Amino acid sequence: MLRVSRYVLAAALLLTLRSGATAQTRPAAADKTVAAIRASAGFRTAMATLDQDHDRIVAETIELTEIPAPPFKEKVRGEAYLAKFQALGLTEVEMDAEGNVTGLRRGTGPAGGPLVVMAAHLDTVFPEGTNVKVRREGTRLFAPGVGDDTHSLAVLLGYVRALDAGKVRTRKDILFVGNVGEEGPGDLRGTRFLFGKSKYADRIVAFFSMDGASAERVTYGAVGSRRYRVTFRGPGGHSYGAFGLVNPMAAMGTTVVEMNKVRVPTQPKTTYMTSVVGGGTSVNSIPDAIWLEIDMRSESKEELAKLDGLFLRIVKSAVEQENAARSTRAGKIAADLKLIGERPTGATKPDAEIVQMTAAAIRAAGYAPILGSSSTDSNVPISLGIPAVTIGSGGDGGRAHAVDEWIDVAKPESVRGMAVGLSALLAMAGS
Repeated sequence: MLRVSRYVLAAALLLTLRSGATAQTRPAAADKTVAAIRASAGFRTAMATLDQDHDRIVAETIELTEIPAPPFKEKVRGEAYLAKFQALGLTEVEMDAEGNVTGLRRGTGPAGGPLVVMAAHLDTVFPEGTNVKVRREGTRLFAPGVGDDTHSLAVLLGYVRALDAGKVRTRKDILFVGNVGEEGPGDLRGTRFLFGKSKYADRIVAFFSMDGASAERVTYGAVGSRRYRVTFRGPGGHSYGAFGLVNPMAAMGTTVVEMNKVRVPTQPKTTYMTSVVGGGTSVNSIPDAIWLEIDMRSESKEELAKLDGLFLRIVKSAVEQENAARSTRAGKIAADLKLIGERPTGATKPDAEIVQMTAAAIRAAGYAPILGSSSTDSNVPISLGIPAVTIGSGGDGGRAHAVDEWIDVAKPESVRGMAVGLSALLAMAGS
C-alpha cells in the first residue's frame, strides 16, 4: 500500500553534500555505476528479453490478479506464485511459516553470504468475496489489486527470466520474495517474519520493495502508524424504558468530535483518521457496546507518540464526561483499547548507496527522481537500520484501493520503467 509524501530530488542531493557522503554514494559515482551496468551485454540482453516477454508479464499479471488474496488469506495465490518460482529454476523455493514465498538466485560469492532482497506483496486490501476479474480496455487493466501489488509480482518473474537470458551473474545472492501481510490489518507481518525469524534474516544487506507503478519515485522514508480499535461498553437498555442511562455511543461520538479538532503538523507530515465504527443492538436499544477504529500516522516517531498520547487522553475524557452526564445506576461506561496495528518510523539516509543507485537508475531511464516517504514493507528493514527503498514496477496506474483500480501496460513505457528496478538491483547485488 503506497501513499507517497513527495520531495524534490534537489533537497535530497543537498543533504548528500552536507552529510559529507563518500565518493561511492555521490550522484556522479552512482550514475557512472548504473551507466556501466546498462552498457553491459548481459543487461542489454536482459532488457531485450523483458521487451519480448512483455505479453507474458501482462498475462501473469492477469492470472495472479484473478486469484483472490484478501488479508490473511493469501495462501492460494502464494501457492501459484511458488509454482512459478519453481518453474524458473530458483533455488531454496519455499513458503515459509508466515506464508511468504521465497526463491534464491545464487550469486558468485560464498554460499550463505550477504544477499539483496527484491520483494512484492501477495496480499490485497480487498475483503473476501470481492470480484477480482480483470477487465481490459486497450492497454489498461482494471481490477482490485491489479496495481497494488500484483503487477509487481509478475515483473519480478520477468526479472528472473531476463537475468537468466542475459547470463547475468551477481556477486551477492538475490532473494526474490512474494510476501504476505503488507496491507492494513496484515501489519507488515510478512516482512516482520522475513527480518525476524526467517533463515535469511541475518544475511539481508539491502531490501527493495516493489509496490505500485511509478518508476520515478524512491520511497526511502518510513511513515510510522498506530491503529486502535476502541470498544466503548455500558449497561445498555431499552431506548424508552431505560432512557437517561449512560450511552457508549455518546462517549464514542465525543471521542470522534474531539479527535477531529486536533491540529497536526504538516512538516513532519502527521495525520489521523477516525475511520470505521460498528456495534449496537437495535434502533430502539441503548447500545451495550459500540466500537471505533482510528489510524494515526507520522514521518516522525516523536510526533506520532505525541498524537497517540493525545488520543488516549481524549478517550479517557470522553468516558468521564459521559459518566458524569447521565445516570450510572446500572453501570458505568468503560473503554477497552486494542492496538490493531503499529508500523515503525525511520528513514534510509538520502546519501545511502541504495538511494543513490536507485536515483541514478531512474535518471538513466530518462525520468526525474522523486524522493519521499510512505508506509510500505520497507518500514521494517528501515527500522532495523538495513538500507531499504520502495520502488515502482513501471508504467502508469491509479485508483489504488478502489474496485476500479487500474494500470496501463502500454509496452514502451512499461518496459522502460522495468529497467529502473533491474538496474538498481544489479547495482546493489554487484553485477
